[in-house]
Amino acid sequence: MVVRPLATVPKPVFLLLALALCAQLLWHFSHPPSPPNADSLPPTPSLTALQLVSLGEPIALSKLLLLYVQSFDDQPGVHAAFGQLDFKRVQSWLELTLQLDPRGQYPLFLASHVYGESGEPAKQRMMGAFIYRQFFADPNRRWESLANSAIRIRHRLDDLAQAEVYAQAIREHATGTNVPDWAKQMDIFMLADLQKYDQALTLLDELLHSGQITDAAELRFLQDRRAQFAAAAQGR
Repeated sequence: MVVRPLATVPKPVFLLLALALCAQLLWHFSHPPSPPNADSLPPTPSLTALQLVSLGEPIALSKLLLLYVQSFDDQPGVHAAFGQLDFKRVQSWLELTLQLDPRGQYPLFLASHVYGESGEPAKQRMMGAFIYRQFFADPNRRWESLANSAIRIRHRLDDLAQAEVYAQAIREHATGTNVPDWAKQMDIFMLADLQKYDQALTLLDELLHSGQITDAAELRFLQDRRAQFAAAAQGR
């Protein structure tokens, strides 16, 4: 191969190359690359297919799928379009990962603390409803995400009635010793906030007479609240 010096290249060719370079730079800066599309999350594959490809490691595959789902809102340019995510598909992917790893808590954490914190009320409600449905499969493990949803819907969306539905589910179904008292008692106070004092008093009396409350300070607190509820009921 013969290599010729640059001096032998005709000047018109240099000019043409320079013009081509300038045109390319001009086109590049006037047409910035489009940001990734957060709405492009594909439909979920079938659970059977994933179980086949998991090679006996469904938990590991579940974690990989969660990383995959999160990648759709963790890319340059996607954060600004976070509200455009197809939350129905997000739910489908989260549910699929729970089917692969039923004891996993991270899918519900994402639903509650990440996707459920979306500024759009309709999508917050959608994630709350998703958590509520998934809660019943394992109440003593999944109570925390539902409690967070109840608190968020109560205070951020000002929907006390829906929050009470979630709190009631926790009280009735999350009965394990690992579930803290505040979560089990949340329903009582929400009923009182709804001015359903008779129901709140009935539940509180059952709790006070059950012998479950052994801490003296907590017992005094609940007795004081009972007096307040009774007074409020009398004053209606």
